[in-house]
Amino acid sequence: MTQPEAKKRIETLTEQINYHNDLYYQHSKPEISDYAFDQLLNELLTLEKEFPELGLPDSPTQRVGGTITKEFATVVHQYPMLSLGNTYSYEELTDFDGRVAKGLEGEAYEYFCELKFDGISISLIYENGLLTKAVTRGDGVRGDDVTANIKTIRTLPLRIKQKNIPPKFEVRGEVFLPKEVFKQLNKEREDIGEETYANARNTASGTVKMQDSGEVARRKLDCYIYYLLGEDIEAETHADAIKQLELWGFKVSPTYKKCKDIQEVFDYINHWEKKRDDLPLETDGVVIKINSLEQQERLGFTAKSPRWAIAYKYKAESISTKLKGITYQVGRTGAVTPVAELEPVFLAGTTVKRASLHNANEIARLDLRIGDYVFVEKGGEIIPKVTGVDLSKRNESLKAVDYITSCPECNTKLIRKEGEANHYCPNEEGCPPQIKGRIEHFIQRKAMDIDSLGEQTIKQLFDLGLVKTPADLYDLKKVDLLKLEKVKDKSAQNMLAGIEQSKTQPFENVLFAIGIRYVGKTVAEKLARHFKNIDALSSGTYEQLLEAPEVGEKIAQSVVEYFKDPNHQKEISRLRAAGLQFESTMQVPNVVSHVLEGKSFVVSGVFQNYEREQLKEVIASHGGKVLSSVSGKLDYLLAGENMGPAKREKAEQLGVKIISEEEFKKMIEG
Repeated sequence: MTQPEAKKRIETLTEQINYHNDLYYQHSKPEISDYAFDQLLNELLTLEKEFPELGLPDSPTQRVGGTITKEFATVVHQYPMLSLGNTYSYEELTDFDGRVAKGLEGEAYEYFCELKFDGISISLIYENGLLTKAVTRGDGVRGDDVTANIKTIRTLPLRIKQKNIPPKFEVRGEVFLPKEVFKQLNKEREDIGEETYANARNTASGTVKMQDSGEVARRKLDCYIYYLLGEDIEAETHADAIKQLELWGFKVSPTYKKCKDIQEVFDYINHWEKKRDDLPLETDGVVIKINSLEQQERLGFTAKSPRWAIAYKYKAESISTKLKGITYQVGRTGAVTPVAELEPVFLAGTTVKRASLHNANEIARLDLRIGDYVFVEKGGEIIPKVTGVDLSKRNESLKAVDYITSCPECNTKLIRKEGEANHYCPNEEGCPPQIKGRIEHFIQRKAMDIDSLGEQTIKQLFDLGLVKTPADLYDLKKVDLLKLEKVKDKSAQNMLAGIEQSKTQPFENVLFAIGIRYVGKTVAEKLARHFKNIDALSSGTYEQLLEAPEVGEKIAQSVVEYFKDPNHQKEISRLRAAGLQFESTMQVPNVVSHVLEGKSFVVSGVFQNYEREQLKEVIASHGGKVLSSVSGKLDYLLAGENMGPAKREKAEQLGVKIISEEEFKKMIEG
């Protein structure tokens, strides 16, 4: 394809994909299948790699991420991002209303109410319709430039296409993790033996500041926009500005309302106090603003907050109930989680009978006794949690909880590794929930994708002694499956067909499926690409594993220990004999030359002409090797802008040559 042809095709694809992206994420009215959308996106990615100079500033490939940012540049806000005054009572809201009336000297006014979302405030700068900068709130005066990460949010327009937009304007919004995404993220972490995240708000905050925008894209952040700023904004009220934002294609929560007086504000607060539990994200209050922008300007600001706005905070609903006992759950990796068994109580829209206690440290911190009355709340949480003990109701004869020392399922003595909060059952081969959990992990969609099986089927197969390891699935016959409850001939055939089809899953899926602790889907893909096959991976040393992308000390040690185990070696042999894929078919960069043959590189920082992953592919295509850490064996540290000082210092100490992007280009050009 010629460059002019590529330019035209890139423009067409960019417009098509952005159009379909808007239909899917903003209007929930897709016109094409997910497969067709992915085909368009993959074509664009391929063209942009071949012609990087032709990529457009609003290219939807930015949604996928890939930029690595070691340090975030500081940006001074043009308009300070002040915090709001908070109140928890109607009396204080009435006082606020009185101050507004006094400040406006009897002039009529109205309020604009919107829910206060529990996320991360963000400022977005648009110039000539293009999103050019995204900045965190920071200290209100200056924040961090997180543009690459924010561009991965699919509901945010990268380009505003409407006519007559201001040459430059700023919008503000709240970045958040939807409840369902947060729940799934925790399930995945639990699945690979990592500690789960405490709440969605803190997880969103950490995600916005991650160095790898590719990982940010996988987290599926979302954003509601609620404020428009700029010199040339044609709006007389905040309501006008909100309508303008909606017209321009921004995602605005439909929960806002104009209120003619403070009584209607109270009605709005009451309306949403319970109903907010049904929303797809966490909320913690209501923001009340004077609607007229001119009146806002007249009322002005204090040193810390506007006089024309206030936040009413809902009190986290907390209720006291009796702790009837503590049970202990054992997960796939052997992690033991204590669970409070409670006298049933109605809380935040649901009846709560159980609440997580996390680990032994939390039980000790709360000083729990069976029979105590404990406070339970959901404030900002999806899973109910015990927040304290009602000491006024404590019976002093109650004894402190002694954390179990043996597995509740198989009676094996528990272990607790140094530096870890959780206790573990080490009986990997004989503990029933670990065995069933590993098989359930193996068949899940992101692994072997055997959707004809399920949790209840696995339980029955295990209880009947038919399946004790994933490899046993491939020995099943129809006569075995017909022993299961409610399974007839057709169902048995479907199960066998699903098991047979799973043999076509690629190596990276198989590697994720076998369940090495700490090896999630992304790490499995990196290991598959790096080592190419199971034999190279299983024989890899700790040091060789550290050279693979995304692999740190904890993962490297876990992989080494996994393949040392004779039971795991036997399982791999059985799966290989069953016909599973243990050789990577992931695309290897085409060999362009051998000018970098025998040379090793570490890539760090931000570059002018390449994304970091692109650079790695260029190095490989010219015969070079990419390492993840600086050592005495390294040949070159390829240094971009904003590279962290630690790598540079280590390279200088070890005498590793540090080269720029320009010097690298000269190397590959001959």
